[in-house]
Amino acid sequence: MLTAQLKPTSLRRPEPISGSGKHQRLTGKAASFSGFRPCRRAAVIRAVISSGDSKTGVETAEKGVESNGSLVSSSGSGSISVRAVITIRKKMKERLSEKIEDQWESFINGIGRGILIQLISEDIDPVTKSGKSVESFVRGWLPKLSNNPHVVEYGADLTVPQDFGQPGAILVTNFHDKEFFMMEVVVHGFSQGPIFFWADTWIHSRKDNPESRIIFKNQAYLPSQTPPGIKDLRREDLLSLRGNRKEERKLHERVYNYDVYNDLGNPDKSEELARPVVGTDERPYPRRCRTGRPPTLTDPYSETRVEKPHPVYVPRDETFEEIKQNTFSAGRLKALLHNLIPLIVTTLSSSDVPFTNFSDIDKLYNDGVLLKEEEPKEAKQNKILATVMNQMFTVGDKLLKYDLPAIIKRDRFAWLRDNEFARQTLAGVNPVNIELLKELPILSKLDPEVYGPPESAITRELIARELHGISVEEAIKEKKLFILDYHDLLLPFIEKMNALPDRKAYASRTVFYYSETGVLRPIVIELSLPPTSFLQETSTFLLMGMMPQPTGSGSWQKLMFAPMMQASINS
Repeated sequence: MLTAQLKPTSLRRPEPISGSGKHQRLTGKAASFSGFRPCRRAAVIRAVISSGDSKTGVETAEKGVESNGSLVSSSGSGSISVRAVITIRKKMKERLSEKIEDQWESFINGIGRGILIQLISEDIDPVTKSGKSVESFVRGWLPKLSNNPHVVEYGADLTVPQDFGQPGAILVTNFHDKEFFMMEVVVHGFSQGPIFFWADTWIHSRKDNPESRIIFKNQAYLPSQTPPGIKDLRREDLLSLRGNRKEERKLHERVYNYDVYNDLGNPDKSEELARPVVGTDERPYPRRCRTGRPPTLTDPYSETRVEKPHPVYVPRDETFEEIKQNTFSAGRLKALLHNLIPLIVTTLSSSDVPFTNFSDIDKLYNDGVLLKEEEPKEAKQNKILATVMNQMFTVGDKLLKYDLPAIIKRDRFAWLRDNEFARQTLAGVNPVNIELLKELPILSKLDPEVYGPPESAITRELIARELHGISVEEAIKEKKLFILDYHDLLLPFIEKMNALPDRKAYASRTVFYYSETGVLRPIVIELSLPPTSFLQETSTFLLMGMMPQPTGSGSWQKLMFAPMMQASINS
């Protein structure tokens, strides 16, 4: 542990407790802290003097600072020494310049000039009418308690009076030029044992915001039960999350405000790029996170856009962490490739033979698609495709390969099973559309003169055959039958959809049964086609009851039903 004693510095720190009855936060102008500059300083210590019935007074005295650099908020019959252990997480992938900066920050922390913590008691000081307080700079290095090379720990020694009470909050001030990620603070030395202050938050630099961060201990309180010493801090922390809905949000802030979607277009660039405001009474829509950017020049109701590579404001602790951001970027690229698969395969594949069986699809994950040695002319002309390919492949990598889906890793035929089909049905937008089946027969609301008879081909007898002992009336009464009905939604568009090359779609109805074992499974799928020039009298219905076998004859209906769900989303 580094025990170098610094000379006192001229850094003017606030008194732990102000006479106004509120905690004195580090809100003044930032001190000259671009680098470590040893200089002179003197500490101000408040002492409470009380005698008999006389009024309490406060004396301020210039005294030398203790070796641990702590300040005591009030005097008592004695004092105890406690230690706060601060756990900080570093970046997992750092550039050379960042590693050098990291070493310098570790040095600044080690000598006690990087991080200031202030321990706040739950008890009220009788003089200031606010929580008692002591503070100290973090200093020294502690041995790592885990094998994680990206986690470091520092210590801060504090001297607290015997009547300090239970700590309820910690104020953290970051004197570094950039933020750091604090995982937790653990205070050792109190009679009740270690006190944990869970953080998992980014601590902003004092240059960005002079206010200290408030970290509460791991104890939830109702507003009426909040200890008096930290009530003001709790209110202050809540206000810092609410903001004032005026300024433009900065990336280091944690303000949660919401706004309408008024940044979808760019009218300053072109009138054709102007877009209406979404989220108003005329165009209801869920709100977005408010950023407070200035309005556009041509439309005062529209907000200026942020273009790449500049990030869009998100409350700092809600942004993706390093690993998640890298995973998201890779997944976004794969999602883009997923939509470009037909173009990529036809343009770059060494073979023009389409998929003929499921084994060919398996090879897409296991072996990949073999690409042509030379970049074809079509790829050069398509800028999107060329950009994607340049990002995906190196000089020696000529395979387009996807990760094996997790569901297939566990069971190659899981997607054919009824329970998995029902699970995937409920995994998208279908929970909004699925409803109880309340009556039979099922009737269409479309014009019968155009789309044929309104009665569904799903009959009471067909459903009863799949219930295995329970009657249809009992199943309806016990709310065990559900229906997902896309018939009326899709049937008017089926003819246009099927006019597209290599496309085949149906308007579907699916009936589900919630079994006694708590499993939702499909029992009937109805696939419908509208009247055509060949069949003008009635629609064509393809109907099959689901089979209990995992690869039963109902599998192809499932394959046809999946595109219907996607089509309903797009429509």
